[in-house]
Amino acid sequence: MKTKGLLLVTAISWIVFTHAINAQKGIRIGYIDMDYILENVAEYNEASSELETKVQKWKVEIEAELKEVEEMRKDLNNERVLLTKELIEEREEDIFFKEKEILEYQQKRFGPNGDLFIQKRRLVQPVQDQVFVAVQEVAENKKYDFVFDKSADLVMLYSADRYDISDQVLLRINRVSKRKQLNNKQDKKRLENAEKRNVEQEAEVSERQVAAQKKLDEREKLLEQRKAERDSIRAAKKKEFEARRAQLLEIQKRKKDSIAALKLQKEQLNNNTSDPNEEGDN
Repeated sequence: MKTKGLLLVTAISWIVFTHAINAQKGIRIGYIDMDYILENVAEYNEASSELETKVQKWKVEIEAELKEVEEMRKDLNNERVLLTKELIEEREEDIFFKEKEILEYQQKRFGPNGDLFIQKRRLVQPVQDQVFVAVQEVAENKKYDFVFDKSADLVMLYSADRYDISDQVLLRINRVSKRKQLNNKQDKKRLENAEKRNVEQEAEVSERQVAAQKKLDEREKLLEQRKAERDSIRAAKKKEFEARRAQLLEIQKRKKDSIAALKLQKEQLNNNTSDPNEEGDN
């Protein structure tokens, strides 16, 4: 875990450092999804299917052996009262050795260094080599500075689809596969010319994509600026409205207080003028 963390920190530090040096020219970063590529390579899928058939066969063999052990244990429990101590121990020993054989067979097939692990590694290695070569070609043709594997331990917290070059890598792997299948020199020449045209077209498409992306970024930046201006104007108007509203409320409050004060004075005056009359009557 510490090693993965250190690897991530080192990679990020190197990117930041390189970006600082090459800030003027900009850095192009791409990534691939190895799992996606493996799923779409025909040779890998065929070999993987054959391996899965073997795996299912191994599982059936293990299940049959476990069922046999279960039957042995069941028979022993049913006959225990009829057997001597020596026979019981002998039967239990047979069961123990049978279970040990099954465990060893499981480790042989499915253990950390078992047949499944070894054959999967042999299965993946040739495709990984092809992917490495294809990534080199794509990176050189399209001027990528860094290419990461999305499915590797170096975790990608976010990845935009436009930087995914998995399909381009698959395209080159399929081209190599087709080239190997051709025996006729003329057909190979046609394929090479077609590939050359495709590379040129890809370069043109890539340039158009960069230009389009640049325009999109500029448009988004302009929209953000306009939005910020609108938000600023709205905030200023809202602030002005709130200040005006507070002022009106204050004026209304003063009027109410003034009216209430006048009423109170009038009531006091009325009370003062009514007192002498009451004394005169008495």
